[in-house]
Amino acid sequence: MKDVRGYEKPLPHPTSLSKPFWDALRQHKVLMQYCPQCLKFIFYPRRFCPGCLKEDLHWRQLSGKGRVYSYTVIRRPSVRGFESEAPYIFAVAELDEGPRVITNVIDCLPQNIRVGQLVEAVFEDVTPDTTLLKFRPIGP
Repeated sequence: MKDVRGYEKPLPHPTSLSKPFWDALRQHKVLMQYCPQCLKFIFYPRRFCPGCLKEDLHWRQLSGKGRVYSYTVIRRPSVRGFESEAPYIFAVAELDEGPRVITNVIDCLPQNIRVGQLVEAVFEDVTPDTTLLKFRPIGP
């Protein structure tokens, strides 16, 4: 089923808590919560730090660079709308600042992806209101 804006894949539904993350992606920036007590970035957005339980979290920009922590190659999509993209790389990227995000690695053949591979953020503007965070390999 097509989205009213013509996009055929599932779209995120930002909440008041996750809105700063999604708003930043629309500006092609990676923004995540940061705990000044634990000195750590936190992802996914939460009301309190999972380490110290403090509610004093701040939104900070990250570099958008990291490494492939884990991946799988999807050859038979189970979610409607992704059939034409198979095979594609579904991955966990570990950002240089620490948090891990579930993502797609693009601009990379499935046989060339490796754990530990350096990646950088890519921003896919899928609708006027939604930008998705994906990654592509950097370096050799």
